[in-house]
Amino acid sequence: MTTETNLPSLRDLSPSINRSTEQASSVNINDNFQWTKQWYPIAVVDFLEPTRPHQVQLLGQDLVLWKDGTGQWRCFEDACPHRLAPLSEGRVEADGTLLCAYHAWRFEGTGKCVRIPQALDAATESEICANVKACALVYPTQEQQGLLWVWGESGKEALIESQSRQPRIISELETNSDQVIKLFWNIRDLPYGWDFFMENVADPAHVPVSHHGLVGNRYRDAMYYDMPRIREISTQEGFSFGVTTTNPTVIGAVHDFQPPCLMKISSTFTDGGQLILVLYATPTRPGWCRHIGCQILVKNNEGKTPKGLAFFALPMPPWLGHVLASLFLHQDLVFLHYQEKTLLKQQSEKWLDAVYTPNPQDKMVITLRQWLQKRAGGGVPWFGGSNLMYPPPQSDKRQLFDVWTTHTQHCTVCQKAVSRIERLKAVSYAGAILLLLVALMVDARAVSVQAALMRTGESFLGIWPPVSFWVLFGLAALCGTTGYLLQKLSRLFYVYEFDHAQNH
Repeated sequence: MTTETNLPSLRDLSPSINRSTEQASSVNINDNFQWTKQWYPIAVVDFLEPTRPHQVQLLGQDLVLWKDGTGQWRCFEDACPHRLAPLSEGRVEADGTLLCAYHAWRFEGTGKCVRIPQALDAATESEICANVKACALVYPTQEQQGLLWVWGESGKEALIESQSRQPRIISELETNSDQVIKLFWNIRDLPYGWDFFMENVADPAHVPVSHHGLVGNRYRDAMYYDMPRIREISTQEGFSFGVTTTNPTVIGAVHDFQPPCLMKISSTFTDGGQLILVLYATPTRPGWCRHIGCQILVKNNEGKTPKGLAFFALPMPPWLGHVLASLFLHQDLVFLHYQEKTLLKQQSEKWLDAVYTPNPQDKMVITLRQWLQKRAGGGVPWFGGSNLMYPPPQSDKRQLFDVWTTHTQHCTVCQKAVSRIERLKAVSYAGAILLLLVALMVDARAVSVQAALMRTGESFLGIWPPVSFWVLFGLAALCGTTGYLLQKLSRLFYVYEFDHAQNH
């Protein structure tokens, strides 16, 4: 039997912690965190439609993503330099340029304007295009681990600075080991801010309560535990905390915050397997953030795959994982949306003055707020400053559960899936109607035959419909039920409402 002294300590659970600590040691802790000089994950490449531009937001700035003729994803400010029309309303042309649909100016991937059809002649057009004012504002981009990353500033200097810093990628995904299994990426725009997302995932105490019935039990699993500090707070590299546990199959967990966008939660099991939750959050605009996440399963030395988060680790196509993610995300959503609005109403200068946090389970949340206040300027510096306002609290909670505009309309995988499901639903309902009509015709024929037999005085088998009727009726019911279930599944692509009072 393995003794407790042979098990790794919380400090040994994540190899990335020691690496981050070494990086942090060379950084002056008094440096203020610079939000714009960072890489942010903004999209999952496989979910983007490459033939059209995509409007996104980062730090309050409107941006457009598009794929140029070289096959590279580009990011521009979403404003044509001519008259500031949104380039996201334009077109990606066959020659790989981005066309502004207002006056047909065209831009190549570097931002250079290459076509102005209103110019007097070719020489004049070339002269105007050579003017720096005709260029689109370009934000550096790169693809890593299936994600499209965007730098928080534009311009030539930003391009140079961006090359000196790496995105917060996951080291385990760089190993190419058969022991590492990455599950599908999920992406969702959430109606609460970056800070409340990070606060939530720094708080494991809420999990069995908020996610009752899905991950734990609110009556049985809400209990005391400690959160020892694993990595000391650093302005540039964040910090991490462990989680003690009474679960006999788990050694412990580590919540590792790596600014500006990553919370990496690593749970190590007694048999050596590991579950890693990769939780990215990108600040898009006040009161909103974009979450991108996945699970990573690391097999133990015997090749056993560890258990994942609830049923989300079961084999399933990405589109099904995306729609089922609402079952989990929406259990927190209302809390976090209204928490943020309540804090804004109180206008407390210090977060700790507005809350009461007497238990050690809040250690990491407190540290996060301290990092934000003392080392990161107090919060996200939105582009546009005071011109950007936080939206008011949503009076109709049903609006918070919108899935279409926060995910489906941006995800080609889900758009294709919902289209197929709608077609299958239509076929199922049509089949049900057709089979029912045939069944009624068969029954009507049987009735007419029986009536004829009665007139001639011959015997008959009673008034019950024949077996063929019941077979057809059963098939019609099966098709109708299938159509109904497909309709329920299709609805998950548009909206999923949740009420904790009904979650028994």
